[in-house]
Amino acid sequence: MNLTVKIGQEEDGRWIGEVPELPVVMAYGETCEEAIKRVQITALRVLADRLERGESAPG
Repeated sequence: MNLTVKIGQEEDGRWIGEVPELPVVMAYGETCEEAIKRVQITALRVLADRLERGESAPG
């Protein structure tokens, strides 16, 4: 499974990462690298939760 991580910088300087395939997955970081790491961790947690509940992963 491949998921897309989109990164952008907010006007206040913070970085935000999101995974379009998982609409609830977004995370901020002070650096681009931190935002990527945090959004990846969040995506893994959401996917694990879905699997525990017997839901399908995004296709």
